[in-house]
Amino acid sequence: MFRISMRRPVQAVAVSLLAMTLGSASLSAAEPGDVVARVGDAEITEADIAFAAQDLGQQLQRFPPNQWRAILLDVVVDMELLAQAARQDGLDQDPDFKNQLEFLELQALRNAYISQKIDSLITDEALKAAYEAEFKDFEGPEEVNARHILVSDKAEAEALIKELDGGADFVELAKEKSTGPSGPNGGDLGYFGKGQMVKPFEDVVFTLEPGEYTKAPVETQFGWHVIKLENKRRQEKPAFETVAGDLRQRLIREQYEAKMAELKDAFTVEVLDDSLELPSKQGEKTE
Repeated sequence: MFRISMRRPVQAVAVSLLAMTLGSASLSAAEPGDVVARVGDAEITEADIAFAAQDLGQQLQRFPPNQWRAILLDVVVDMELLAQAARQDGLDQDPDFKNQLEFLELQALRNAYISQKIDSLITDEALKAAYEAEFKDFEGPEEVNARHILVSDKAEAEALIKELDGGADFVELAKEKSTGPSGPNGGDLGYFGKGQMVKPFEDVVFTLEPGEYTKAPVETQFGWHVIKLENKRRQEKPAFETVAGDLRQRLIREQYEAKMAELKDAFTVEVLDDSLELPSKQGEKTE
C-alpha cells in the first residue's frame, strides 16, 4: 500500500524529483504547487508526484527514467479515484479509519520533526569537525610491503638465498625463478596487514626490517618462500568521504537520543498497563 512520508519538506522532494527526471524539458519550471492533473474536482500537483516518487523510488528503478513521471501520475490518479470512492461510501467516517489516520498523522509529524529539527543539524561543518575529532590521533595498524620468491623445493630456496648473499638482485631472481603469480612483478605483494597472509609467512615477514630478506626458507602449504621486506608503515586514516556516511548516522543518533531525553524530561509519560511499562522504568524499580 502507498505510504505518505514526511521525511523531507515538499520543496526538497520536488527538487529531487526534478533531478531524477532531468531529461524532460517540461520539468524545467516545475513548482510544488503546479497542477499536473485533475480527478473530478481534486487537483494533483507536483508535490503529490514528488511524494509518490519518495515512496516508490525503488520500484521506479525497474523502468526507464523517461517513464517515471507517467507511472507516478498513474499511481496518484488511482489513489485519488479510490479515495473519492471511499468517501462516497462513508469509509472516511469509519472509526478504524479515523484511528489509522490519527496514527499516520502522528508518524508524519514525527518524521517531519526528525527531518527539520534533528537531521538538519548535521551540517557539513559538523561532519568535518566530527571527522577531525575522531581521527585526530589516529594510528592505524602496521602494514608491510614485501616481495617473495616461491619454489617447490627447500634446497632450491636455499640456493636462491646463497645467490642473494652473493649480491644477486631479488627482483630479477623472482622474475626468473618464482612459481607464484607475483613472480612476473618481481615477487611484489604490495602492502598488507596482519591476518592477510598465511600464518607461517606472516610470522616471519613482520619480524624483518626494510631491505632484509629471510636467511632460511619459509614453508607454507604453497611451497617454500624466500621473503624480502621492502617497507613498513602505519595504515593511513580513512578519507573523509569514506566515513562521512557512518559519521552522519552516528551524529543523527546522538542528536536523536539527546532530544528524546529532553522531551521525556519535559513531558510526563504514564504507562497504565504494568506489563507494557518502559524498560527504563522497570530498571528504576529494581535498583
